[in-house]
Amino acid sequence: MTADGPLPAMPPAAAGRDTVAASDDGWQRVHPASPFVRGWFALAAIAFFFGRDIFERALQGQPVFEEGLGRRAPWLLGGGAAVLVVAVLGFVLTWYFTKYQVSGGYVRVTSGLLFRQHRQARLDRVQAIDIVQPLLARIFGLAELKFEVADAGESAVRLAYLRIDDARQLRATILARASGAAIVAVPGAGAASVDGQPAPPASEAPELAVLAVPPSRLLGSLLLSEQSFFVVVGGAASVVLSAVTDNRAFYFYLVPAVLGLAAGYWNFFNRGYNFTAAVSPDGIRLRYGLLDTQAQTLPPGRIQAVKVAQSPLWRPFGWYRMQVNVAGYGQSGNAVEGNTRTVLLPVGKLPDVLAMLSLVLPDPGTDQPAAVFAAGLNGRDSDGGFITTPRRAWLLAPFAWRRNGFAATDTALLIRSGRWWRELVLVPHQRTQSLALQQGPVARRFRVADLVLHTTAGPVAPRLAQAGLDEARQLFNDQSARARLARKRQTTEQWLQQVAPAAGPMTTRTPYRQEGQQHG
Repeated sequence: MTADGPLPAMPPAAAGRDTVAASDDGWQRVHPASPFVRGWFALAAIAFFFGRDIFERALQGQPVFEEGLGRRAPWLLGGGAAVLVVAVLGFVLTWYFTKYQVSGGYVRVTSGLLFRQHRQARLDRVQAIDIVQPLLARIFGLAELKFEVADAGESAVRLAYLRIDDARQLRATILARASGAAIVAVPGAGAASVDGQPAPPASEAPELAVLAVPPSRLLGSLLLSEQSFFVVVGGAASVVLSAVTDNRAFYFYLVPAVLGLAAGYWNFFNRGYNFTAAVSPDGIRLRYGLLDTQAQTLPPGRIQAVKVAQSPLWRPFGWYRMQVNVAGYGQSGNAVEGNTRTVLLPVGKLPDVLAMLSLVLPDPGTDQPAAVFAAGLNGRDSDGGFITTPRRAWLLAPFAWRRNGFAATDTALLIRSGRWWRELVLVPHQRTQSLALQQGPVARRFRVADLVLHTTAGPVAPRLAQAGLDEARQLFNDQSARARLARKRQTTEQWLQQVAPAAGPMTTRTPYRQEGQQHG
């Protein structure tokens, strides 16, 4: 569903009031329970090591305590107590030597006892901030903060764990600094001063709900996924081969596929459950998770590229999936985590897609954004002003040549592709890092070429396939000029100052609408 009405008013920027949130010596410690929440598996391993024999004997129906245990009991208890003391002492020292500080335009974290580690991230380079709550942390009311910066191959800073209220306040403070809004105090660091007056503690900016994904739709998207299709085909093939050869061994080949599919289903459902999106002055807020919950905040000016995809099985229901490239997300060490964090919409209908695009691209650069984006998703030929593969090259893509094409607005380049698996890729002009023209021997024969746009690493790989050679060369030159001009206009890393001039005060922005669409 979508929401209509004015957005919450943006807090006024404090020009000339760039107040540091904490003093240089204002180091804070994470929550004392953090090492135990992170290292619970170590305690579980110790308990398993010393209790394994007792557990196995109980399962076998033998006496729980073997003969002669009384003589060894003091040594076992002493050894177990020593190991437990060392583990707890390690946890305490880890907590004591882990500190963080927000000061001088940086967030800094120091950790380590023997091997000291110091990490810092510039606040005006923050790309996104996540609040992550694993199940055990939720029980204790704790949360982990993850900071993504533009030049980090992994999370530049991770704070685990803080009280959930402190994590939210710290995120609000850092996002206010990153966006260019007023700076207020950091939780636990005392009140900052503005013009000599104490500032109140930071609080989360108000938000307006945009959409929510029903669990039934999420489950339906899983059942109608490509993985389900191939499992059904594989199962049917196994049944046929077993009947023809009278060999039931073919059924065993399905076991690994079923187990892998079940694990994939659970991971996708667990991370996509209760998915909601909202907009606030500090960015796009995404919340999701069944057991482990996560809250992401994506400033719209930090998103590098967007992809909207639709599979043939989803087309009868009008479902789409949206993914984004954000600096740092695409190079996460955990592939599953990285794929989840780059999902802007797990499954939604066309009004949901248009609503999310209106947040990602506040200024679409065209007077008819809904018509242009709808043509990119479902159109063909010159619908919406798209320029497609020339007719002379239809043999290279017999089914898709009338869809493969591009269109440019004043603020973004749109690339659409696919006849059965449809895709629409949007790249803001200022996010184009470089371009490349590619042409193989077959493409040279048909006088077509591919244009590749380079952005940050992630699931979106912008590529215009089989464009006419003259059109591809012209687009190469035009897009280079548009990107250069857009980067000149971007004079600050603070995303609020980039978006506000184009989008107005951000108090009346509404999602793109199709003609005749009733918005409620």
